[in-house]
Amino acid sequence: MSKLYCVFCGVLCAWMLSGCRQPASIVERKESVQAKQLLQGIWIDEESETVVFKIKGDTVYYPDSTSVPAYFKVVEDTLVMGSTATKYPILKQGEHVFSFKSPNGDIIKLVRSTDPSDALAFVQQKHPVVFNNHVVKRDTIVELDGERYHCYIAITPSRRVTKSEMTADGVQVDNVYYDNSIYVSIFRGASKLFARQFRKQMYANKVPASFLNEAVLNDMVFDKADEQGFYFNATLCIPDAASCYMVATIVSKQWNTTMELLEY
Repeated sequence: MSKLYCVFCGVLCAWMLSGCRQPASIVERKESVQAKQLLQGIWIDEESETVVFKIKGDTVYYPDSTSVPAYFKVVEDTLVMGSTATKYPILKQGEHVFSFKSPNGDIIKLVRSTDPSDALAFVQQKHPVVFNNHVVKRDTIVELDGERYHCYIAITPSRRVTKSEMTADGVQVDNVYYDNSIYVSIFRGASKLFARQFRKQMYANKVPASFLNEAVLNDMVFDKADEQGFYFNATLCIPDAASCYMVATIVSKQWNTTMELLEY
């Protein structure tokens, strides 16, 4: 009986101890409401005096109109921002000063703006500028072998692309652009001889996959026409980077399509 009693007591103690311990995942660090309140307003770089961001409520707004506003919170001594929940250790925070460390180790020193004109940097936030955000139509008349052709190009924004970047101030932001679909058609008189919708994936065998993942089909223009057919030059670019590929899209007289890499 005593042996059974000892076993029962052991099980009971183990159960009580396990009930007192909470898994680390359940313990959630509380957000600092006071620290968030201190951050409300416009902050500028201490040295350059350029506007870095504006904080209103629980949202960070950037002066670059292509950058998406980001949610933020302050947990203990860490600023957490953006869709990727990037963490920035806070070094100093006061009513008029704020400094933190960027992911690459740089120390960012900010001061609260006292210039009302700094608010103008955010006027366009309600109407963000995007990469190729309007329909472009082109019509080219071509003379070939005594025949008259019309080449039509219609460029339409189709897919939203978000690109994460680090600003000069060491803050990670999400910039928004739009990929395009490009419709090309060729007519002779009223007869439609060729029509096709082009998207960036169609150029996958001409540009590296790592480049194509971040790129958009930026533009297409008519180049020339000869005995081989009609030449249209397509450009695939990574937004905000001096990096583009130009690919010739050739429509033959048999109305087949081939592609040739022209330049990088």
